[in-house]
Amino acid sequence: MTEFRPGGFQVLPVVVKNLLIINGLVFLAQVTFEQTGMGSLENLFALHDVHSVYFRPHQLVTHLFMHGSLGHIFFNMFALWMFGNVLENYWGAKRFLIFYIACGLGAGILHLGVLYYENIPVMELFHSLPALQQEELLYSPNFKVNIATVGASGAVFGCLAAFGYLFPNSLIYLYFFIPIKAKWFVLMYAAMEFFMGVRNSAGDNVAHWAHLGGALVGFLLVLYWNKTSRRKFY
Repeated sequence: MTEFRPGGFQVLPVVVKNLLIINGLVFLAQVTFEQTGMGSLENLFALHDVHSVYFRPHQLVTHLFMHGSLGHIFFNMFALWMFGNVLENYWGAKRFLIFYIACGLGAGILHLGVLYYENIPVMELFHSLPALQQEELLYSPNFKVNIATVGASGAVFGCLAAFGYLFPNSLIYLYFFIPIKAKWFVLMYAAMEFFMGVRNSAGDNVAHWAHLGGALVGFLLVLYWNKTSRRKFY
């Protein structure tokens, strides 16, 4: 059995390091644009429902580098370093980057699929309104289909799933104190996300299906890459 205990930012592989820097710079740009009255970057780069007038295909990638708050980016980047650091050292930079982007895309696609289904009644009501009311709603930030999704969580959940598969018996220390094997941590976290997603998250603003999409793609990728070479569990 091995242990995984975060100790600090002594070693940063190149992809993880650059992802941390890019996410930090984008968050700084978000704050700067909003506080100086230059507008929000969300309409251009955050992920929107395909029904939204703001939806663009590139948002499937760009939303991964945007965050909604300081706490949001801190915990995502900490998890990226915690698990991504191990994976990049294990795989190398090229494979880890492919993995990270693939998980992010998978998260975004599943999230859009769920949103599309959930917003069918909204769009039916929208199309039943007079043209003037439709025009008023079309660009309104309060219109449900215009609510943006941001964050690297989907890609990070892919990293977590891969870590749990490759190093299932490694110990993760919750709150730096409570030890739990990676495999149980991943399974419990995934079960919680599934439960919250099915019950429609009780009105919270967390993209639970995006998390599950990233985790699913991460698991399938690592399963495929490891199908001929796996010899032992760490």
